Amino acid sequence: MKKKIVVTGGSGRFGRCLKDTSKNHKILFPKKKIFNILNPNSMRKYLRKTGANVVIHLAGLSRPMSIHEKNIIKSIELNIIGTANVTKVCSELNIKLIYFSTNYVYPGVKGNYSELDNLFPVNNYAWSKLGGECSVQLYKNSLIVRVCMTEKPFLHKEAFANVKSSFMYHQDVAKILFRILNKTGVINVGGKSQYIYDFAKKENSNIKKSFLKKNAKIGMPFDSSMNIKKLKKIIK
Repeated sequence: MKKKIVVTGGSGRFGRCLKDTSKNHKILFPKKKIFNILNPNSMRKYLRKTGANVVIHLAGLSRPMSIHEKNIIKSIELNIIGTANVTKVCSELNIKLIYFSTNYVYPGVKGNYSELDNLFPVNNYAWSKLGGECSVQLYKNSLIVRVCMTEKPFLHKEAFANVKSSFMYHQDVAKILFRILNKTGVINVGGKSQYIYDFAKKENSNIKKSFLKKNAKIGMPFDSSMNIKKLKKIIK
């Protein structure tokens, strides 16, 4: 039996990509006015009406990163309280919850972080996503996806040649998502560890190098790459 999936934040960057790659799955992308993560009653009503048995929670506040420093109230409401609301409703209705978190919850110092490594968010955005994780962790019928992804083509004209990450394009993450729907716990989802410049150069040979300075205040770690052995075992 095919799962009936509801996606929050379907109008976002990854949500739009998911729509394009989900033709063979029964997925609903409700608009905010009928499925509002700050209004548990609206979510409860919609999930009961549709008979959904999976919620993929993408909705929240991400870019620009600076907004999480300038407007912590909005960050708290959408990424922490909103996620807690989704978790509570899914728990009440016994619906599987898949929550998209970020690799930025790891310290970003040594890289190759596994799902069992200690967490220490690198910026307010990451703290807000970890705040969401805290509620999801309480609900056993859930999966936390710590993801490192970006748009294709790479949006920027420059890329850091001294910063390592585990970037994967949205389209590739979408394909993997449908192969881990039945999993629970925490899974790192991303590509191999490499410098961002090397990742971006594969699609754009004209991209320019830039270098992150040690005293930079943009909240980016030098090595937030993830260990993806767990993911590889699942999708091999």
